[in-house]
Amino acid sequence: MTTTNDVLDMVTGWAKAEEANDAGALDGVLAADFVGVGPLGFVLGRDQWLARFGNGLENRAFTVQDAQVRDYGTAAVIVGVLAQETSFRGGDNSGRFRLTLVAVRPDGGWRLAGVHIGPLQQPPAGPPPAS
Repeated sequence: MTTTNDVLDMVTGWAKAEEANDAGALDGVLAADFVGVGPLGFVLGRDQWLARFGNGLENRAFTVQDAQVRDYGTAAVIVGVLAQETSFRGGDNSGRFRLTLVAVRPDGGWRLAGVHIGPLQQPPAGPPPAS
């Protein structure tokens, strides 16, 4: 039986591998058909995601906060906040971002199938507009 803790353990392992700039550790976490969408909208396949560290990406801190898991048995969706201290080719990319992860369990162990990192903005004041 799957537990939320199993999914969160996979998320923690992913974040630790990212923080350590460890493509080898990420290799064991990412699904074969992984796709990642970065905060500027770029889309990277699995091999491209693993190659980021050799292409100028450096994570100094990388944590997932406020993770909420929706477990569907062989898949799960995780929504949270990514807090990172990161640079790419010397330019600072640090910040807090909205994070959506898709995890799959094709062989009994959780793998990360998708990452979407987007802007995190304060909601507007007042009630939402009527539709």
